[in-house]
Amino acid sequence: MFAAISQSDAKADVSSPEDPVIQVNGRAEIRFKLGEHGTCLDHLYHHDPVRIVFPTPAEGDIPQATVITTSGGLTGGDKIAITTAVKQSARAMIASQAAEKIYRSAGQNVQINVALAAESDAWLEYLPQETILFDGAKLARITSVDAMPGSQVLAGEIIVFGRRGSGESFRNGFFSETWRVRLDDRLTWADTLLLNDPKNGALHHPAGFDGAVAMATAIYLGPDASMHLDLARNLISCTGDLVKSSATIVNGVLVIRFLGRETFSLRTAFGLFWQNFRHGVSGLPAKMPRLWEM
Repeated sequence: MFAAISQSDAKADVSSPEDPVIQVNGRAEIRFKLGEHGTCLDHLYHHDPVRIVFPTPAEGDIPQATVITTSGGLTGGDKIAITTAVKQSARAMIASQAAEKIYRSAGQNVQINVALAAESDAWLEYLPQETILFDGAKLARITSVDAMPGSQVLAGEIIVFGRRGSGESFRNGFFSETWRVRLDDRLTWADTLLLNDPKNGALHHPAGFDGAVAMATAIYLGPDASMHLDLARNLISCTGDLVKSSATIVNGVLVIRFLGRETFSLRTAFGLFWQNFRHGVSGLPAKMPRLWEM
């Protein structure tokens, strides 16, 4: 396990000024294939502070790999890379154990790179829990999806702006969220959100986030994506006054957005959408992973 020490807390540390700030460079590689008895693990590599465990899936559900960050959070200069592939006709979910914390940094950005690949007739779900941006956090995250014709990918992210339970908002810091989706090796959808002046920027502007404390994105990529637009809109139509949501199709990619004035309400709306959408699209159980409820 690595200890995560914020560069901005260096003056409060009892170590000498010459002691280096400990940074992490975690990596995980997970690959599933279709075996004689269904989907099975084909390749696994993980490096501190990332660990992968494999909880027993619920009855009738698909194999699941759970990502754990053992450092307890990330700070300036830390790097995490997660690479996942589901081979032809296999079905698997990648989830996370708990919320990811991004601590205050006076120096470099935290870098998180997620690469998802699905071969033909494969089903790949990527379902992390919330990423919490502490005030002063700096995060640059890239999520890339490479899908082959006939595959289905359901992927998402949730961001919380500040430690809401402690009354903290995300007033200072940096956040960059980039999505890149490729189908048959051709760029199909690209999207980037950039917040480099949170207290004076889009977070509080009426034409922007209008004071939202959390946001979420879900995408579905498959040959039947356009057929499920009405399903997605129906599932998000009852999110309540505290959550705004919308769904649209862009170049064959179904994109669903959520903005929440309360973190718990957004998480609940996101979870209800996810479990019912996966069931409606693929016939999988209308359930979230057990860790989601803990």
